[in-house]
Amino acid sequence: MADFLGMMKQAAQLQSKMKAMQAELDQIEVEGLSGGGLVKVRMTAKMEVRGVSIDPSLLKPDEGEVLEDLLVAALADAHRKAEAAMQEKMQALTGGLGLPPGLGLG
Repeated sequence: MADFLGMMKQAAQLQSKMKAMQAELDQIEVEGLSGGGLVKVRMTAKMEVRGVSIDPSLLKPDEGEVLEDLLVAALADAHRKAEAAMQEKMQALTGGLGLPPGLGLG
């Protein structure tokens, strides 16, 4: 019974830490770049896009397709960085809990 109570306490602690981590992830911002910095996307570690910056040199009628490609690339770059930041925080949270691998928390 003591093991069960210990597990329940550990689960409650994990839940509390997860809530704190979610709030922290909302504050972490990454920047995705493409075109040598001509297109920039700011995104939180929770994958919320906070801003887009496009160099004026790309705002030409005949550059639409290039701009679209660069925007997709910048979003993908920001997404990769946000995912890495989230994984890093998750690893820090669950690293010392002795959870079995593959538990699906990451």
